[in-house]
Amino acid sequence: MSAVWQVQEAKNHFSEVIDRALREGPQTVTRHGKPVVRVVAVEGEGTALRSDDGFIEFLLNAPKADDFELPERTSIKPLEPLGE
Repeated sequence: MSAVWQVQEAKNHFSEVIDRALREGPQTVTRHGKPVVRVVAVEGEGTALRSDDGFIEFLLNAPKADDFELPERTSIKPLEPLGE
């Protein structure tokens, strides 16, 4: 799972951010609480990634339902039956 670092913390511990990206996977850096960059190991360096890690990472970092603003529902007129 991706670790999350604030910009200043990542700057002060950049070596550790890199080492953890190599050992544990992508490291996300946030600014004002929002993700802005991700430090990722170059393929072949550090631990090998399984082919499905990209999909797992995608699911783990997908927006949560609370992050979406859905439009208000409108009433729908029922369809008339065919053949009448």
